[in-house]
Amino acid sequence: MANDGSIKKVVVAYSGGLDTSIILSWIKENYKAEVIAVCVDVGQGKELKGLNEKAKKTGASKSYIIDAKKEFVTDYIYPAIKADALYENKYYLGTALARPVIAEKIAEIVIKEKADAVCHGATGKGNDQVRFELAFKALIPNVKIIAPWREWNLRSREDAINYAKKRGIPVPVTKAKPYSSDANLWHVSYEGGVMEDMKNEYDESMFKMTVSAQKAPNKPEYLSIAFEKGAPVAVNGKKLAPVELVSKLNEIAGRNGIGRVDMIENRLVGMKSRGVYESPAATVLYCAHQELEELALDRDTLHYKQELAHKWAELAYYGLWFSPLMDALNSFVESTQKYVTGTIKLKLYKGNITPVSREAKYSLYWEELATFEKDEVYNQKDAEGFINLWGLPTKVIAIKRNKK
Repeated sequence: MANDGSIKKVVVAYSGGLDTSIILSWIKENYKAEVIAVCVDVGQGKELKGLNEKAKKTGASKSYIIDAKKEFVTDYIYPAIKADALYENKYYLGTALARPVIAEKIAEIVIKEKADAVCHGATGKGNDQVRFELAFKALIPNVKIIAPWREWNLRSREDAINYAKKRGIPVPVTKAKPYSSDANLWHVSYEGGVMEDMKNEYDESMFKMTVSAQKAPNKPEYLSIAFEKGAPVAVNGKKLAPVELVSKLNEIAGRNGIGRVDMIENRLVGMKSRGVYESPAATVLYCAHQELEELALDRDTLHYKQELAHKWAELAYYGLWFSPLMDALNSFVESTQKYVTGTIKLKLYKGNITPVSREAKYSLYWEELATFEKDEVYNQKDAEGFINLWGLPTKVIAIKRNKK
């Protein structure tokens, strides 16, 4: 779409990857506007090195790198843990949770710089375009959104690589290594390229956070995680700040081959895609949190919360983080965490997790009640009346419908 002159300054969600690297140049060429690059640090690590210089060399008049790691953990990851939210029972939402916090920080720069438009590098086939744009609509509703993949004539990763080469733009993707990768504190994702063929096994050399189960240590490692009101606060008895805690668990779980997922997921836009993910800290945290909830929550609350976990995951995956329903679900989830305080000990061994010890400050488990030995709490004769009343509808149906 041509610029009618109303767009003089554009803020670009910048990562330094293939798409956003060429977008800076493309915006200047096609919109004739000033370009400001904003990279939000949610744990990309080495990928951030030299990013400011690279952005300015490839078209940006100004470049920001904003550290949002703590907010990413406390305001997005911890609510997901409390909700026990998994998309399609496998995906720990690493990308889905990062997008709204990135959008939130970019929106702040849009307002600060009084920009006329905001731009993202998500493709027209993926979920991220929806996540970014719904967040922008909620946070900066009157600012124009530019999505180059829906405008330019580039049609493939190869086209994008060629565009970059012609303009001397260095990019981390080559034709020899064409899969896409996205890293943050919560996970690393891999998709596209050679993995689009369902017959291809993933390449062991691509993983960054985990070793294979075969290469994991030959003896188990024990890990204890302490929670307060549903949020993790300590590892192996040592209290840790949120970012440090997640990083430590990535290290521990990763070296034991924990946290790899290879799945076929249903994208929001309607197609199926293959995603390979590394989520070591997420895997052990979800396991420990669920074990603790089994002790601390009553049956009906636990069961209802398990049903809502699927909806919570869908909302996050679908980009509806800033929706009224997500606010309502988060309020419900938070209310259930009042008594979720305690410590869970796990045994990690070659890709497997086994809970071995459970301590809950407000446990509803009562050994005297649950025991198969002699007790003075439970009167087994009471069960007969309960069964008679519970089974009364079943008995009435049998009598009334089987008179013949």
